[in-house]
Amino acid sequence: MAARIDATFARCRAEGRAALVTYVMAGDPDPETSLKVLQALPASGADIVEFGLPFTDPMADGPAIQAAGLRALKAGQGVAKTLDLVRRFRAGNADTPVILMGYFNPIHTYGVERFLDDASAAGIDGLIVVDLPPEEDDELCLPALAKGLAFIRLATPTTDERRLPAVLANTAGFVYYVSINGITGTATPDFGAVGTAVGRIRRHTALPVVVGFGVKTGAHAAAIAKGADGVVVGSALVDALHRTLDGAGAATGGSVEAVSALVRELAAGVRSASARAA
Repeated sequence: MAARIDATFARCRAEGRAALVTYVMAGDPDPETSLKVLQALPASGADIVEFGLPFTDPMADGPAIQAAGLRALKAGQGVAKTLDLVRRFRAGNADTPVILMGYFNPIHTYGVERFLDDASAAGIDGLIVVDLPPEEDDELCLPALAKGLAFIRLATPTTDERRLPAVLANTAGFVYYVSINGITGTATPDFGAVGTAVGRIRRHTALPVVVGFGVKTGAHAAAIAKGADGVVVGSALVDALHRTLDGAGAATGGSVEAVSALVRELAAGVRSASARAA
C-alpha cells in the first residue's frame, strides 16, 4: 500500500515540484457528499488525500475541522463507514494515496487488528494518529508497518534535536511538519522559519517532508512549496465546503465545486513555485 506514496513523491520530484496533500473530513456533511468531494480531489490537482476520521474530542484540530467532525458524527459517520467510503473511492481510483488521519480512540474501540486488516482491504496507504507518541509504537505503529501501512509522524517547532530521532524512528511515507505552535487553521506560518525547519529535519531523514497547518491560499502553498516536498491544506478546504451548507449544516449543492476550485488554486500555487525555481 505505501508504495503508492513513494511513487507519488517520485513523480512529483521528476516534475520538479512539491506534492499537494489535501485534507477533508470523512462523512462531512453526509456520506454521499463526502464521497463526491473525495473523488473530485485528484482531478482538481491533489496528489495525496488525507481523510479525517471523525472523533468527539480532537486535540490538534481547530474550530473548522472540529465542526466538520461533529457534522460527520451527527450524520452517523464512524470507522466502518469511513473505510467503506475509501473502498468506494478505490473502485474508481487505484493510484492516489489515501492517508487516514485521526485519533486512536475510535481505532482502539474498533479493534486494532481488525482495523488494520479492514484498512488494508479498503485501500488505505497510511495513517496519521495524532495522539500516539513514539513511546506507544507497540499499540498501532509497529502493527501498521507490519501490514504494509505507512505510519506518518508529526514534527513540530518544539521538536528539538534530542526528540527528533525518536519521532523519526518508525516513520514511513513522509514526515508531516506542523508549521505553527497551535491547532489547525488558526494562524499563518512564518515561511522563512518553515524553510529552516524543513532543512533541519532533512538532515535526519531521507523521507519527504511535507508542511501543513495554516496554509490557506495558492500564495501560501507556493511559499511552502519552494522548500518542502509537499504542502498540506485542510481547514481552508473544510471551510470552503462549510460555506455551501444550509443553516442546519446540510448540503445544498455546490460543495464539490467549492472545494475543487480551491484545490485548483492551491495546485496552481504549488506548480508556480516549481516554475519559478526552474
